[in-house]
Amino acid sequence: MAAALALAACGGKDKPASQTLAIVDGVEITTSQLNEELALANVPAAQQQAASKRLLDSLVERQLLLAAAEKDKVDRDPKVLQQIARAKAQIIAQAYVQKRVGGPARPTRAEVNTYFQEHPEYFSQRKQFKLRQLVLASADISDELRKLIDSAKSLDEVAAWLKEHNVRYANNQSAPTATDLPAELGKRLLAMKPGQLFIVREGERSVLATIEEVKDVPLTLEQATPQIEQFLVAQRNKETVTAEIARLRGAAKIEFPNKDYAAPAAPAAAKPADDASKATERGVAGLK
Repeated sequence: MAAALALAACGGKDKPASQTLAIVDGVEITTSQLNEELALANVPAAQQQAASKRLLDSLVERQLLLAAAEKDKVDRDPKVLQQIARAKAQIIAQAYVQKRVGGPARPTRAEVNTYFQEHPEYFSQRKQFKLRQLVLASADISDELRKLIDSAKSLDEVAAWLKEHNVRYANNQSAPTATDLPAELGKRLLAMKPGQLFIVREGERSVLATIEEVKDVPLTLEQATPQIEQFLVAQRNKETVTAEIARLRGAAKIEFPNKDYAAPAAPAAAKPADDASKATERGVAGLK
């Protein structure tokens, strides 16, 4: 923001904050517009001067395209008008949420310490998993391949089969910690033996992996404090928004003339242990 503010200040202190930086066919582009672009781009201070010139040029190009679109009556296209209405609704709704959430109080030292003590698996007893992985398309996970994975003694054995059957795959390695993984997945990995194979399905791709090493990578309270504070603030924000939506729903009259589109009742939450047991089959943990 410093570079944009400097632009506003150049030429004397009597210049208005909305100083014109460019004029495109009579339409002004101002410092306030550039400031907003800098803020949205989250440009580091050392790069702001160079970024200001680049972003100003982008604003000029945007104005040229906007003028051409209006001349061509693109702004009157029903689909475009619908997208504009949707974007406007999202922006206003988000602004309302931010207003209601406000600036939540920073968690106290006692709250941070309590969370730290209650979750040793993320901090004082945090583990890191060294994983070796084969990444392939989920569509290539055939019944024959499943049987092989279930009986295979190593990832190399599976890789050899994939190569022999011309199934495309990629080798990969990763070393996530318990804080990088969903809680249930972290628990499952801790319960596995080194070398045991498991599958993680990620939509159109699947990751066949094995644990090569598990080591301790603890965090002290001081190291974990920023992360815990961020989590607690986000949790409070979510609770505030959820409560506000519930209040608005309770005060509103919501009807569904077409019953096929009526909001379904919220399903009961499944127990994590039940989900995990269903996801595991013999030596293969099909965790999603």
